Amino acid sequence: MKKILLSGVDGNFGHKCAEALLAKWPKEDLIFTAPNSKGLEKYQALGVTCRLADFNNPTNLVEAFKGADTVILISMPFVGPRRRKAHQSAIDAMKIAKVNRVIYTSIVGAGHQDIDTYEVNDHIFTEAYIKDSGLHYLFMRDSQYAEAMVSNYINAYTNTNNILANNMGNGKMAYISRDDCAIASAYAAMSDYRDRVMDINGYELLTIAEYIAIANQVTGHDVKYIEITDEEQYNFFDSIGVPRTTEDMWAQTATNFPFCSDGMVTFGRAIRLGQMSTFTNDFELLVGRKPLSVKEIFEHMDEHLIGQRTVTED
Repeated sequence: MKKILLSGVDGNFGHKCAEALLAKWPKEDLIFTAPNSKGLEKYQALGVTCRLADFNNPTNLVEAFKGADTVILISMPFVGPRRRKAHQSAIDAMKIAKVNRVIYTSIVGAGHQDIDTYEVNDHIFTEAYIKDSGLHYLFMRDSQYAEAMVSNYINAYTNTNNILANNMGNGKMAYISRDDCAIASAYAAMSDYRDRVMDINGYELLTIAEYIAIANQVTGHDVKYIEITDEEQYNFFDSIGVPRTTEDMWAQTATNFPFCSDGMVTFGRAIRLGQMSTFTNDFELLVGRKPLSVKEIFEHMDEHLIGQRTVTED
């Protein structure tokens, strides 16, 4: 069987992807990598081949990728030039190591010709770089994680008087569980698909107000949605200390604020403008079941919190 290499196994996404691979693929044909040895310990104990791979330090990446047919490249958590450079280093190393195919975790909207967001632009760059590399590929364009909005919903009824305010307006998004995105990437790696885009969308398209209505029905809370402008959104994030970008002080604030305001505001704008409303059955095609619905996610909301995000997580 072909060998599958999973990068960033120490992260939230990587952990769930690893579980799916271990349940379906022979462990002797798996290679797990992380930027530090601590993130590999439990998989080494299971007998999985484990290697260090720090995308910010590319000197060992060729050796890390050797012998892999397919690599699951989980996008880095920081945004901008540093992420693009890290992705370039990984892709260059894969080519030298003679990797056949890369499964890249991209994002919804990356194929929209008019989109311009802090987060999506890096994914557009990386997709183009992979195509130019000559590697076979699958681009997994994941919809927004439902977990991010679960955490926002909880914050609304605990800290902001049952008000959830943002700049998404009436734009629609097929919210999906991060766990389902991770499972889809594992199934993609185990498949024979190549040189195509797969849109990993949730169960249904919803406005944020419709999302909140479902959450209220399940939880019994009475959260209300208020649309605010992009500038008002920036002012709010500034007031609570969220950094504008993932440069500078983000390393010190990432534990409390796992995203930057440039990312969140431009993402919300793209949703409002209808640039992220892709809705397909690609998840079901890959995995053989429908993705979790928002209702199901809120019925088990303690299992679907966004969690912490660190600057070393792939």
